[in-house]
Amino acid sequence: MTNLLDRYIGRSVALGMLMVLALLLVLLGFFSVLGELEEVGKGSYTTVKAFTYVLLILPRYTYEIFPVATLLGSLIGLGALANNSELIAMRAAGVSISRIVGAVLKTGFVMLLVILAVGELLAPVTEQRAQRMKMDALSDQVTLQTKYGFWARDGDTFINIRRILPDSTLADISIYEYGAGRELLRATHADTARYADPEWELDGVEQSEFGAGRIATKQLERLRWSTLLEPALLDVVTVQPHMLPAWDLWSYIRYLTENGQDAATYEVAFWGKVVSPLVTLVMLFLSVPFVFGALRSVSIGQRIFTGAVIGTVFYLVNRAFSYLAVVYDINPLFAASFPTLFCLLLAFWFFRRVH
Repeated sequence: MTNLLDRYIGRSVALGMLMVLALLLVLLGFFSVLGELEEVGKGSYTTVKAFTYVLLILPRYTYEIFPVATLLGSLIGLGALANNSELIAMRAAGVSISRIVGAVLKTGFVMLLVILAVGELLAPVTEQRAQRMKMDALSDQVTLQTKYGFWARDGDTFINIRRILPDSTLADISIYEYGAGRELLRATHADTARYADPEWELDGVEQSEFGAGRIATKQLERLRWSTLLEPALLDVVTVQPHMLPAWDLWSYIRYLTENGQDAATYEVAFWGKVVSPLVTLVMLFLSVPFVFGALRSVSIGQRIFTGAVIGTVFYLVNRAFSYLAVVYDINPLFAASFPTLFCLLLAFWFFRRVH
């Protein structure tokens, strides 16, 4: 009887979550297609590529909107049970609210595991493929969105990469090596570079060495170059932080820290991904006291409106804390977790009132 009741509640909640998730994805996909159609005709970017691009970014949307979908879906699912007086019958039969919460959370946890796999394994791959496909079609190359290309630092060596081609080949690379006294020791320019683990192969090299009152220049057809900069790290900087898997973010944070560079944006994105599972469970937990309390006898439209307002406010506050953490150097873990912890305390307060 116990498992049967849990499955019944879980099925109702899961159905509501899947319906909301599907509806939100359709809406997001529709507006994304409208936005992409404006780019059609530029370069070799066609309508087919625009639709392909939107399909490839849908896994990322799925991961991002899942917490809101859980809140709305659980409000709809539990609301349907409430409208049919099934929740009242369960309570009359001695089923506690805690028991119902447990059934809802177990369902949410199972779905969360699936969404985490989508967000951490599938979405980063499809997102990078989508961005590269689009940039390749628009400009026949994958370029970084900076005025002077991509700059990186490896110890006392500074690297400037003007272009990153679709096959991860680098083009127009300048490497500047400095000494302990910040004097320029060597400047190297290469036409192209290809990664041959664990080093890069530079082609079309012109190298200048600076000594005491002299400059020695030589040209080389090929040169091996050893650096901490790997293709995986270059893939990281071509994609927005929140679109990357947690382990790539952590790797890039270590790279930036070791080279004395600011990693705040990536740290906020990393801790946001760590806290994300808790956000989903908190949204589910928050829905139960609403259904038993303020939204017990209202229409499904009012429940959807309430859930949408809560989800929107949470999203805006969460994003605001992310920006504040970067601008005002707030602890990234605090910035990522504070809105979630506040919602958790709010849920506990509502839960105690319903009890």
